[in-house]
Amino acid sequence: MTLVVGTDEAGYGPNLGPLVVAATAWRLTGGPATADRAFAAVADAVGNVGSTPLWADSKTIHRGVAGFAALERGVHAALALIHDEPVRDWPRLVATVGAIGPAAHAARGWAGLDAIPLPRAADPQACTAAAAIARAALGSNGLELLGIACRAVYPQEFNRLLDRGLNKSDILSQTTLDLAAEIAARFGPDDTLVWCDRHGGRKGYGALVARHFSLPLVRPIEETATRSAYAAPRLTVEFCVGGEARTPVALASMAAKYVRELAMAAFNEFWTERVPDLAPTAGYPVDAKRWRTEAAAAVAAAGIPADDLWRRA
Repeated sequence: MTLVVGTDEAGYGPNLGPLVVAATAWRLTGGPATADRAFAAVADAVGNVGSTPLWADSKTIHRGVAGFAALERGVHAALALIHDEPVRDWPRLVATVGAIGPAAHAARGWAGLDAIPLPRAADPQACTAAAAIARAALGSNGLELLGIACRAVYPQEFNRLLDRGLNKSDILSQTTLDLAAEIAARFGPDDTLVWCDRHGGRKGYGALVARHFSLPLVRPIEETATRSAYAAPRLTVEFCVGGEARTPVALASMAAKYVRELAMAAFNEFWTERVPDLAPTAGYPVDAKRWRTEAAAAVAAAGIPADDLWRRA
């Protein structure tokens, strides 16, 4: 038996909204060497739902007018494989994927999250049908989806970590490896593979892997421009450019993007109630500056400190 953990993030670059890291956990009946083949067979068997893959890199899924519905369908199909009860709102999503942000988020522009009904755009019956297809494909290839976990780092916490001396890449790596170690401990103690997308330009992760997995030493397997890999007893951790090509990382990418999109929907609804002509924002640097200028008076009137809304790096 092998535990496979895939991780990815959404919101690494924006100034507004949370950085969200997600991890997915899968049990494989075969050994670690069979994992890539098994997941490739699942991807072929599940195929597309309409013109869109069920599970793929969120940048591939979340495109065009129907992009959010396709993203939501893939995430809710996965959630249906984990829990029998449908995820109908944000509190249930939190209960399903774990703590995804501080309780204080409501005071900082995300107050409407609890009131968002789910799914917002996807057809629930389509999600159920997709889950049935995925369940059969996983079973045929000796795989089971065990869980999805998310962690959101909102601007206030992000800036506090910067003040402690971390940089943006450090925050991503720390959050990712904390989450990966947590989910590996929860579903272990099988041989474990952890697959991560590469974190910016960082090549060396050995000391981070040792610290977050509480290991005295890890052995570097490879540290190249495209792949960094490390081994310890019963554990292999990889950081690969284009890691979303693997289904566990792809689904983590989708879950992270979905949580961030919900957070930004609540954020935009909160502020457009106060500034009716304020155009919504995805939070990326150029448009975030526009939003900051147009919302400045409302933010000041609400008495919300800049560091609670604006990520400094």
